Amino acid sequence: MKQLFVVLAVLWIIWSCEIAHRAEPNTSQRSGSPVIFEEIAGQVGLKFHYYNGMTGKLFLPEIMGGGCALFDFDNDGDLDVFLVQGSTLEASDQPRRTLFPFLGPGKPRSRLFRNDLVVNRNGPQISFTDVTETSGIIAEGYGMGVAVGDINNDGWNDLYVTNLRSNQMFLNKRDGTFADVTRESGTEDARWSTSASFVDYDRDGWLDLMVVNYAEFSSTNSPTCYANTTAKDYCTPRVFRVPGNRLFRNLGNGKFYDATAAAGVEKEFGHGLGVVSADFNDDGWQDIYVANDGDPNQLWLNQKNGTFTNEALLAGASVNRDGKAEAGMGVDAGDFDANGTEDIFITHLMDETNTLFSNLGDAVFEDRTRESGIGMPGRRFTGFGTLFFDYDNDSWLDLLVVNGSVQLLPDLIRKGDPFPLGQPNQLFRNTGKGGYTEVMDQAGPNFRQLEVSRGAAFGDIDNDGDTDVLVTNNNGPVRLLLNKIGNRNQWIGLRLVSKDSGRDLPGAKVEIVSANKAVLRRRARTDGSYLSANDPRVLVGLGKDAGVEAVRVRWPDGSSSEWKNPPLNKYHTWKQGTVPK
Repeated sequence: MKQLFVVLAVLWIIWSCEIAHRAEPNTSQRSGSPVIFEEIAGQVGLKFHYYNGMTGKLFLPEIMGGGCALFDFDNDGDLDVFLVQGSTLEASDQPRRTLFPFLGPGKPRSRLFRNDLVVNRNGPQISFTDVTETSGIIAEGYGMGVAVGDINNDGWNDLYVTNLRSNQMFLNKRDGTFADVTRESGTEDARWSTSASFVDYDRDGWLDLMVVNYAEFSSTNSPTCYANTTAKDYCTPRVFRVPGNRLFRNLGNGKFYDATAAAGVEKEFGHGLGVVSADFNDDGWQDIYVANDGDPNQLWLNQKNGTFTNEALLAGASVNRDGKAEAGMGVDAGDFDANGTEDIFITHLMDETNTLFSNLGDAVFEDRTRESGIGMPGRRFTGFGTLFFDYDNDSWLDLLVVNGSVQLLPDLIRKGDPFPLGQPNQLFRNTGKGGYTEVMDQAGPNFRQLEVSRGAAFGDIDNDGDTDVLVTNNNGPVRLLLNKIGNRNQWIGLRLVSKDSGRDLPGAKVEIVSANKAVLRRRARTDGSYLSANDPRVLVGLGKDAGVEAVRVRWPDGSSSEWKNPPLNKYHTWKQGTVPK
C-alpha cells in the first residue's frame, strides 16, 4: 500500500510540471502592445526544477521553497546563477531518478550556473554552463534561500545557503571553487531558516549576517490540518512554535559571533520569511525590517552602538491600517514616491492585500495600499518574491510580484490539477503620481501561466542596461525573464566598491541629479524579495533626460563623494574615495 502511495505521489509531481504550463483564462495579450519580458531559461541552458519532496502528507516545507541568486562569482563582469534545491522530508523517502532526470546524479543538490555572456555586433549572446560539479558547492540539505556577500573582504562574493535544518556558508576561493566554512565561521544554524541578509550594521567595514527563521517543524511533529471545506490541507505556521531569528557579527578574522542577544534581536519573535536592510530613518546606519507570516512585522532601528530596538508598532509598519498582522512573505524597500525615503512593500496571502508602507520621513510610515492601487489586485493571489525596480527605465520604481498559493485551490482541484496551487505572476507600473497600475497583459506570455512561484532575483543578466528577473517555481522549472524594453530609455549603472578590496558595498546611497534638477535616490543592495539575492549594482533609469548633472554617493562609513557629468548608458565601477574615470 505504501509503495502504491509513493507511485501516486510521483505521478502527481510529474503531472504538475506539465500543468504549470497551462494559461489562465481572461488575461490575453493586448494586440499590438510590446512584450516587456521574454522567458528564455531553456534556450540559454538554465535547466532546473525545484524538488519539494512531497509524498501526499501535506508537510508545510513542501510549499515554501526555494530561492535563487544573481551574482558574479568569477568576477568576469556578468551575473551568474545559483539555484537552491529541495530534498526529501523523511529519511525513508528517496526520489526516483528515472522519473526525475532533472535532479541529476546523487542526492538533490543546489546548482551553480556560470554565465558565458558574449557581446558582439549582434548584441548580447546569453548562455549558461552548469559548473556545480567542479565548484566544490555540496548543498544537499532541504534548501530554502540564499544570501550573497563578501565575508572576508577579498573582493569575491561568497554564498550563505539557508535550509530546513542546518545552514551552510561557502567561501569563494577565487579560482572557480568554493569551500564549506560553516563550522569554522560560526554561522551554522540548525533551525528552519528562510531569508538572510548581509549587512554591515556596526560600520566596521565587515559584512554581518541577519538570518530569519520560520517554524520549529519536523516530520514527526506535523499535525493534520484542514481547510474550511473540511478537506485536508497544508497547515499554517501558527501550529508550530517560533524559533527566533539570529544576528551574526563578523569579527573580521573568518569568524562570526552570535550577537543576537547582545544586539537585542532576541526580544521579539515571529514566523519570519522576508528580510531587507536599509537606512529607514536616514541617520547613516543600516536598519533591518523583517516580514513575518501571520505575526506583527519587525522594524529594527539601529541604535549606533551595536544594538537595535524594534520600533515597528510606533513607526506604523508593524500591522496594516486595520491593525491586523498579515501573512508576510516577500519584502522590499525603495523610494517609490521619490520623496527621498525608503518605503516598504510586503507580499501576503490571497484575500489579504499586499501592503505598501510610505515612509513620511524619520521612519514614520503610513499604509498607502488602497491609495496606491496595489490593494485589490493583491487580494486575488498569494505573493512571494518581489522588488522595487524600474523595468522601463522611466525613473520610477515599478513592482513585480511572483505568486503561488499555499492552500489548495478548489477550482484547480475540480480541474484535476495534482498540485493545485498555481497562480499567475503580476507586474505593476509606477504611474509617477503615487500609485500603480497592473500591466499583466503587456508583461509577456509567462505571466499568463499558472505556476507556484516563490523566489525572484533581479539583475541585468545581459549587461544591456535594464533589469531582468530570475524566478523559481516550487515543484516546477526555473524561469529567466529577459527585459525587452527597458534600455530604450537613458540609464546609468554603478558598481560601488571599497577602495582596497573591491568588495561590493551594500548600504551605499546614491543620488542622481538629472539635467532638469530632479533627484533620484537609490541604494546598493543584494537582499530583499523572498529567499533570494539580487544584482549588487545600482541601475538607475533616467527616462528621456538628456543628461546627468551629478552623481553623489554616501558610503556606508558615512563619507561621501560626487561625480560631475558622468557618461550615460554604460556601467561604471566606483571605488570609495575616488572618482570614476
